[in-house]
Amino acid sequence: MQLIVEKNNIRLDKYLSEATEITRSQINKMIDSAAVLVNDQKVKPSYLVKEGDVIVISDNWQQPIAIKPNEMPITIVYEDEDIMVVNKPSGVVVHPGAGNHDHTLVNGLMYYTQSLSDINGEERPGIVHRIDKDTSGLLLIAKSNQAHAILTEYFKNKEVHREYIALLDGVFPHNTATIDAPIGRDKKNRKKMCVTAENAKSAITHLQVIKRFAHHTLVSLVLDTGRTHQIRVHMQYIGYPVHNDPVYNNRQATPFGQFLHSHSMDFYHPITKEHLTFSCPLPTEFQEYLDQLEQEEK
Repeated sequence: MQLIVEKNNIRLDKYLSEATEITRSQINKMIDSAAVLVNDQKVKPSYLVKEGDVIVISDNWQQPIAIKPNEMPITIVYEDEDIMVVNKPSGVVVHPGAGNHDHTLVNGLMYYTQSLSDINGEERPGIVHRIDKDTSGLLLIAKSNQAHAILTEYFKNKEVHREYIALLDGVFPHNTATIDAPIGRDKKNRKKMCVTAENAKSAITHLQVIKRFAHHTLVSLVLDTGRTHQIRVHMQYIGYPVHNDPVYNNRQATPFGQFLHSHSMDFYHPITKEHLTFSCPLPTEFQEYLDQLEQEEK
């Protein structure tokens, strides 16, 4: 369903409840799950519509289902009564969504503990930020609502330093680089993102070379922004896609997914204010492939 707004300065949820037969509470859930987009962007229920805004309501949206705890192995790097830091394996979805209701990290966290923040609703307990299904590594979890609110501000103000390690296809010629290129939804494939000037958000990625191989480059990456698929899109954009990326690399990929790992993280504890620093090793498949490249070099 598509609507062209003909009024100004009305809350989005109120406008839709008056313009459709959908209840306001259901509209809020749809907005939160990105089943309602304004000008191709996810917005908040409090967004004030403007004349000419294009509102698209998904025809495939379904009422969120109750999330069931699933027993699964979780590698806990750190835990106290307010936060957790976990090492997410490649192949694990962070939270339930379309087509993924079971065996996500959230399902496992709910089995492990009943102490998770609920600020992000029933489908995303404890989730302050996310990484892609096939990206491995560190993820910060909020156990209390107080910690969650403070961590949200940390991320907003870029006070959580995160470093990723990726293996790129091709030999990158510079030792460092900054990619400043806006990212938006790909019009040809709505499941993909791309560098575009239309309905895009600022995206900045800092790159530093760790090691060059004959046909690959191992790099460290730090983000100034946290756009969907940012690293993968930016690496494709500069012509050095992440190795084994099933979406943004034209080469055939194995089930492991992209060689992209959330390697380290440091921040101040939201409650105690203690400075915390964490790191985790590369996944076995990632490390074994690097070892193979090292042997080939010799």
